[in-house]
Amino acid sequence: MVLKRYFIKLSYKGTNYNGWQVQPNGKTIQGEINNVLTQLNHNTPVNIVGCGRTDTGVHASAYYAHFDFYTIKDAKILIYKINSMLPKDIVIHDLFPINADAHSRFDAIERTYHYHIHTTKNAFINDTSMLFTQPLDIEKINNASQLLLTHNDFECFSKVKTDVSNFNCTVNKAEWHTTDNGYVFIISANRFLRNMVRAIVGTLIEVGIGKQSIADFKIILESKNRNKAGKSVIPKGLFLADVRYPYL
Repeated sequence: MVLKRYFIKLSYKGTNYNGWQVQPNGKTIQGEINNVLTQLNHNTPVNIVGCGRTDTGVHASAYYAHFDFYTIKDAKILIYKINSMLPKDIVIHDLFPINADAHSRFDAIERTYHYHIHTTKNAFINDTSMLFTQPLDIEKINNASQLLLTHNDFECFSKVKTDVSNFNCTVNKAEWHTTDNGYVFIISANRFLRNMVRAIVGTLIEVGIGKQSIADFKIILESKNRNKAGKSVIPKGLFLADVRYPYL
C-alpha cells in the first residue's frame, strides 16, 4: 500500500494535556491523535509530526501537523471519523495531501502567538486567559514591544537549559490590544525559543505597571541574562494562533 504525506489543520484546548509532544507518562495532544490514526490504520502505528511544541496548559487555535497514511479518497469522511474518535477539546479542521518532503515544523516560515489577559473574574474564560487586575499602560507597553522588532538575540527570554544552537529570532510583530475582557498580546516571529512568549509577556507587564521603564526593557534585551527579565506568566493564556508556510 502506497503511503502519502498529508497535512492537517487543527485546534485544541490544552487545559487537560501535558502539552503537544508524546510523553511516557501523561496525556498529550500528539498522543491522542496518534492513537486515533493508528486505529484507523488497522492498528499499524502512525506518528504525527507537529509544527512545534506547546507546553502543558497551552492552547492552539491554528496548529499544523503532518503524517504519512494510505491514499485518502474522501478527506471529509476521514475528518469526520477522526473528530468522532478524538476528545472534544481537540478538533481537526482540514486535511489535505502535500509533497512527500514537506515538513510541518521545519518548513514553517512564521508563527504567531496570542496571550490573553482578563481584568475581572470570569468563570467562562478562566481556562484560556490569565486574570490580572492591575491597570496596564498599554501605550508604554507597546512602545517597549517595538524594541523586540529591532533585536535578534533573545537569550534573556529563553529557558536556561535548552538544546538550541543559537538564540536568534526575527520578530515581525509585537502588539498589545484592548479587548472586551482585558488585553491580548500578539507576537509573530520566524521562530520562538522555549518559554520565550510567556517570559516576554511577564516582563512587559512589569513595564505596564511601572516596575520597569522602557530603557530598563532595552537593557534586559541586551543582557542575554534570563535572571534580568521578569517572571514567566502562567501558560493558560497562551495560544498558538497561526503558522505560515511558503506553499500554503
